[in-house]
Amino acid sequence: MPDVAVRRATPAAVVTAMRPRQWLKNVLVFAAPLAAGSLLQPSVLVPSLLAFVAFCLMASATYLINDVRDVDADRAHPVKSARPIAAGELAPPLAVVVAAVLAVAALVLAASVNIGLFGVVLAYAAFTLSYTLVLKHEPVIELALLSMGFLLRAIAGGVAADLPLSPWFLIVAGFGSLFMAAGKRFSELERAGRDDPDGAVPLRRSLAGYTGAYLRFVWGTAAAVAITAYCLWAFEIGLEDSSVPWAQWSVLPFVLAILRYAVDVDRGEAEAPEDVVLGDRILLVLGGLWLVLFAFGAAGL
Repeated sequence: MPDVAVRRATPAAVVTAMRPRQWLKNVLVFAAPLAAGSLLQPSVLVPSLLAFVAFCLMASATYLINDVRDVDADRAHPVKSARPIAAGELAPPLAVVVAAVLAVAALVLAASVNIGLFGVVLAYAAFTLSYTLVLKHEPVIELALLSMGFLLRAIAGGVAADLPLSPWFLIVAGFGSLFMAAGKRFSELERAGRDDPDGAVPLRRSLAGYTGAYLRFVWGTAAAVAITAYCLWAFEIGLEDSSVPWAQWSVLPFVLAILRYAVDVDRGEAEAPEDVVLGDRILLVLGGLWLVLFAFGAAGL
């Protein structure tokens, strides 16, 4: 429990519990418009931005419900014990009310864009809540649900702007999502081993069904499929009218970024994907270079 002198006021506790830092994950909604080479068109950019906001609101609602559900386990965790609900700074009933308001706002905003985006945001809420309330301790199933959270974000931008989704895009997004989800679980398992090398403390149920070798197999396989699919996709884009093979060149930073992220996973330091991205300057440079090259290729420059 935090020192009384540094306890957050209720408004600050609410904002903190919404986990705005994790909104970085929601930039995935811009992936499909970027892949289509039309992100900067007003008719695409505006609904994509609204989809981003809708996902931020819905994600925060699910984070609040998750923290209410896991309050006892979080209090025993070396890092999660500082979360506002676990720390006693935000009452669970108030957190539930805030979550309900955020969820309704997200669905109303999504519906104002189109019924497709409403369906994607609703599906995200359903998958996330089923994970939080029922399935988070079921090996493989919970990993699939974590992956779906990333994948639905990637799909949302295309749905919001009525853009067709390439099969290659879906494969890369799907297996890239599985790579990050398995990497997250692998890092949690590695941290648990470092914190308790003798195994005196039982693993959380969400980790107890896995071994490090199994999770390494999953994230390695997912990374391999994502890289292979991306290479095929990039060369397909490169066959379209373009004065320079930008899309083909984007393969190099994409592969290097995957391998760089895998270093953090292998070290057991990818428990929070947003922290990995923001805390690794080389990864940010590779991501920026990939973004420029792929955007030029998709635009046919």
